[in-house]
Amino acid sequence: MRISVQPILPRFGAEVSGVDITGPLGAETRQAIVDIQNEWGITVWRNTGLTDETHIAFARIFGHLEQLPERPNQAKIARHFHRELFSAGNLTAEGEINTSESAITYRAGDRLWHTDSSFMDLRSAYSLLLAHEVPKVGGATWFADTRSAYDDLPQAMKDRLEGLECEHSLWWSRKQAGADISFEQIAERHRPVHKVINTHISGRKALYLGAHAYQIVGMDWDASRALIDELNAWATQDQYIFSILYQPGDLVIWDNLCSYHRGGDFDYLNERRDMRRATVREAAAPEQPDDPFGALFKEMPAIVPAKVS
Repeated sequence: MRISVQPILPRFGAEVSGVDITGPLGAETRQAIVDIQNEWGITVWRNTGLTDETHIAFARIFGHLEQLPERPNQAKIARHFHRELFSAGNLTAEGEINTSESAITYRAGDRLWHTDSSFMDLRSAYSLLLAHEVPKVGGATWFADTRSAYDDLPQAMKDRLEGLECEHSLWWSRKQAGADISFEQIAERHRPVHKVINTHISGRKALYLGAHAYQIVGMDWDASRALIDELNAWATQDQYIFSILYQPGDLVIWDNLCSYHRGGDFDYLNERRDMRRATVREAAAPEQPDDPFGALFKEMPAIVPAKVS
């Protein structure tokens, strides 16, 4: 089979076809797929026919898969039985729409521009999101090209950013999305530090901030927030973004180290959305136990909507 690549933007995103990814792939084909992914940052695969098991198997060609915390009652709280798959939908284990206020508030943070798990010491690289059930209207995912955004920055700004580092916090992004989380709760929890400019495996540099970015190290709060907000706004200008609407069976792969993404709106309380994500840990990440998320969520503050006075 010949792999076909159709660009979405001139420097970012492509629809890929011409290869059956439901079964074993030869070494040459696997490398070609990884190379295409690294070049375009986002790849879209339509009507794949993937199951949970073949989704996981295909994801492994990109590297080591992150896993959910091991829970004794996993069968009661998940739509599936694989720790390698994260639920990105709005359904309970029983297949009903999750109407919990805390779940709705938590998911609201997904509609902010972000990069997956930048709030962890071990960074996520590739995310592979497979659609099982989609809303009739809406439910798109939007993507932003943080490599081209960096390329187009004025040289003075590039010089200013060189060497800067930023603290990241999941609870900060949830606060921005409306959760009643205090600055004190954020401050008392671990905030991983990452470079503001990431050198991607492609050799190109990319902005690495998004909604989890909390404060630039060594910079006062107001100046730090002004800079983070300016850069996030720069990276999400119209020329750097596009959206993807799904049909069941569609797979989208994005590289968290050279892009932002956000979920699009849909009728959360009336439309079902079952999406499952396999996530590949950055190859350069140090060896650590497979459950770094367990400690994070043990310290999770109550996710409730902020009171409106």
